[in-house]
Amino acid sequence: MLSLNSLELCAGAGGQAIGLERAGFGHVGLFENDFSACNTLRLNRPHWPVFEHDLFQDFDFKRFQGVDLLAGGLPCPPFSKAGKQLGQKDERNLFTRGIEIADQVRPRAIMFENVRGMLDPAFAEYRDWISGTLGKMGYQTLWKLLHSSDFGVPQLRPRVVLVALKSGDCASFEWPAPIGVPRTVGETLFDLMSVKGWLGANAWRDQANTIAPTIVGGSKKHGGPDLGPTRARNAWAALGVNGKTVAAEAPDADSSDMPRLTVRMVARLQGFPDEWGIWGAKTAAYRQVGNAFPPPVAAAVGQSIAQALMRQSSFSAMAAE
Repeated sequence: MLSLNSLELCAGAGGQAIGLERAGFGHVGLFENDFSACNTLRLNRPHWPVFEHDLFQDFDFKRFQGVDLLAGGLPCPPFSKAGKQLGQKDERNLFTRGIEIADQVRPRAIMFENVRGMLDPAFAEYRDWISGTLGKMGYQTLWKLLHSSDFGVPQLRPRVVLVALKSGDCASFEWPAPIGVPRTVGETLFDLMSVKGWLGANAWRDQANTIAPTIVGGSKKHGGPDLGPTRARNAWAALGVNGKTVAAEAPDADSSDMPRLTVRMVARLQGFPDEWGIWGAKTAAYRQVGNAFPPPVAAAVGQSIAQALMRQSSFSAMAAE
């Protein structure tokens, strides 16, 4: 059986890394500049090679030449509709840096994830530059808006995914197909919400009868342990959730207050496995989870990439015989 490996940029709390692990990729390096997120990665996978490094600083990425996949959940604020949408002019934009790293590494495949705003007409020229630059390196670039809820994630979380492959591999690539309807927020979180015997849990489960709105993690400069701005909080309130803050624990048995979500609840809504620990205090932990690429979506795209790479490798091996 062929073995595949990946190099990941902006690894965060490991959402994409978990998905790629499920898809059969081993990790040769995970780069992340946030101290808490690096500790989360080390806490859960001590054997993963984690580099606590700012990508704006120099690093010789040529040591990773020949890796199968270069992946990254690149910062979304430059393209988010919730911000100023400065795109490539935003100091936080790492797409250009990601392309530079791809040029040094020359992986067989690339997967970069971002918010749906990346596909706005305002960024058409920048997308063309990305595709054109990768084209000069020998890659064919594909863009796709994927809905996390199509892959079992109980949340309204559209994500734009860029996949770039060498011409031979690209011919074998197919985007993953949706797998079905996810559970509601109430169904997903009922056991966690009722763990302390909350008497209102059954009624709450019945009220929380749709998937969640998009979870907003915020940045170090903006956003704390809450579920987003006023519009998002109103959507949460319709589900019977107080989105103004994040709770330390589930409601007490006799609580009459509108419940708040814990970091563990938010992590489950993002598709993290329950056994995945999140390192740090509440604000740092929530931010890590809220900004993550849902593991089930990363796994689905990763599997499609893996299948394309292995299929092409099999064709090449047969042709050489």
